[in-house]
Amino acid sequence: MNYRTYSRSQAALMVIAAFTLLVGGGTFTYVAVRHSVPAPLELSLGPQAAQAATPAAASGLRYIRLTAPDRTQVLDDKGKTIAIMTDGSRTVHLIGKKRTFAEPRFTKAKLHSEFWVRLAPRQWRAGAEEEKWFIDWFAKARKDRSADILALAMEYTYLGQPKRDRQGRQYSGDAAFGPLSDIDPDGRAENSDFYDYLGISWSFPDKEEKPSPSHFLSLDCSGFVRMVYGYRAGYPLLGTNNAGPGLPRRATAMASVGPGTQLMPNTGKRARELDRLLPGDMLFFNAGPIQGANIEHMGIYLGVDDRGHHRFISSRTTANGPTMGDLGGESILDGTGYWALRFRTARRV
Repeated sequence: MNYRTYSRSQAALMVIAAFTLLVGGGTFTYVAVRHSVPAPLELSLGPQAAQAATPAAASGLRYIRLTAPDRTQVLDDKGKTIAIMTDGSRTVHLIGKKRTFAEPRFTKAKLHSEFWVRLAPRQWRAGAEEEKWFIDWFAKARKDRSADILALAMEYTYLGQPKRDRQGRQYSGDAAFGPLSDIDPDGRAENSDFYDYLGISWSFPDKEEKPSPSHFLSLDCSGFVRMVYGYRAGYPLLGTNNAGPGLPRRATAMASVGPGTQLMPNTGKRARELDRLLPGDMLFFNAGPIQGANIEHMGIYLGVDDRGHHRFISSRTTANGPTMGDLGGESILDGTGYWALRFRTARRV
């Protein structure tokens, strides 16, 4: 990923250590700061308007129903939350070993998270804890330490190291946003989907696509999300912007007709229901010249960072690719920055 400028003096002040997570035979490096950090702020689990808990005697777990959005929270025998499943969504939030995400070239902020975000084979609905498909999947998911949605997203920042499949094709590593363009107002062309990054043709249920050589190893904002959730995590993908059994191509279509659970309405004004968000949620922004309900940008919510801010990652032109950093606007939803004011809605798939 090419980038414009950053403070070398700031980077030099940070003493960093790298640790490696094994992912399917490959490796990925996170950056963790060695000096002491404040105790991390915990994400709100949303309004605690709970219905009666459902006992699961065989497993020793309890399942509690919550609202806004409608969801099920799983408690262990000590009353500790270990997972959250949201109605109408395949996304499952598991509580596990704490990890640190950082991108020191573009921000001093770090994010310490116990959330592991995975996709269940089916959308959740109340009472599914009694069904065999969930019982079997959940038992395996609790032990799974392969790369989840958050780790996959970080693989495409400037820190990402190339990974190749058996055919020698690169499927992971530092991604650009797109090629330079004289006609694009931001200086770089859009239309970089996951198949452009891979350099392969792709057959969608509703369309056939061929890669553009000039967009090789590039991902625009929606292409980045489709790479993480679709190609890497296995969520179905569509080639058009129509509603259907998968993620549409563009951010505006994912926001309006995409699958999953909409977490707050798009009123055309700044969305403020940040307590409804959990890591891995898709975020949608009005990034055009006219403020309103139009959606021109999207990203993935990471959680609350060590400075108390709601941080996200997205692919954008100023950093020439995916970043959780603050080049070209702070990657946070609170405060009065560019992206905070342009945040419109969110969806959990």
